[in-house]
Amino acid sequence: MNNAYYSVSEYYKTKYGEKIYKLPIKLSLTCPNRDGEASYGGCIYCSEDGGSFENLPSCLSVDEQLASNKAYIGKKYKIKKFIAYFQNFTNTYMDLQTFKEIIKACDKDYIVAVAISTRSDCISEDKLSFLKQWKKETGKDIIFELGLQTANYKTLEILNRAESLADFIKACILINKYNFRICAHVILSLPWDDIRDVRETARIINVLNVNEVKIHSLFIIKGTKLCQMYENNEFILPSKEDYEKNVIEFLRILKKDVAISRLVGRAPSEKTVFCNRNTSWWLIRDEIVQIMVENGFVQGDKSNEKIYKKIKGDM
Repeated sequence: MNNAYYSVSEYYKTKYGEKIYKLPIKLSLTCPNRDGEASYGGCIYCSEDGGSFENLPSCLSVDEQLASNKAYIGKKYKIKKFIAYFQNFTNTYMDLQTFKEIIKACDKDYIVAVAISTRSDCISEDKLSFLKQWKKETGKDIIFELGLQTANYKTLEILNRAESLADFIKACILINKYNFRICAHVILSLPWDDIRDVRETARIINVLNVNEVKIHSLFIIKGTKLCQMYENNEFILPSKEDYEKNVIEFLRILKKDVAISRLVGRAPSEKTVFCNRNTSWWLIRDEIVQIMVENGFVQGDKSNEKIYKKIKGDM
């Protein structure tokens, strides 16, 4: 436990009584931002891997991926309980029957929750209703991981998200009806954002009953549209110091009960042309915590929780 922010590992240990680890699962699917349903080409930063670099081949069944990852991760970290994590692309972008089958495959005694990474515009009542019943029958928790990235609609257009802030807000309201957890992904080193956008992104999360946040730095993957723009000098990336300032400001505005999954993203060096200015992710994390501790900053010390609670009550 650190003194600067509320970590998701702390939340999991309190809730489940022991350390929890995610088991990544990769499905053979795509995204409506790639196949023309919403747009083509996908987000400019997204690779052909669809958002992760550590998955087993999608040709393996859910059962096989869970068993293999459990054997490796469980032994390495001495973990007994896990979250099944559907990670790549848009994991609700399929028909209802197929969705039911992949979720039902997670009904294992060592699985305490299922995390579903998806787009805000791919949340539907039929899948949420099924998940509510499945949770009642199995006792497994449900977590939706949604990519907000930024509250700045102009930046979202540059990123080719083909998804609006309104989509994110609508999805959170709908998911909250079913009392599932929400984890929002944000990128706090976007070259088109400034500190006002960082603050507004935190405030949006505060009013929407988001439970967790996964903070990313912007890394640039080879072969992406973002890589082409970077090599053409179409933007200037914020410095490491600016990124750290953004994260600290974001945390101070974020409510203190929102669990933090990570403070900085990372990617394999062989697949990127830029990642954290060649600095170890854990070093950046430690510097952020050190700055906060030395200055007496803590998560939520700039949030006005009374206002947020009133707004939530009126929704």
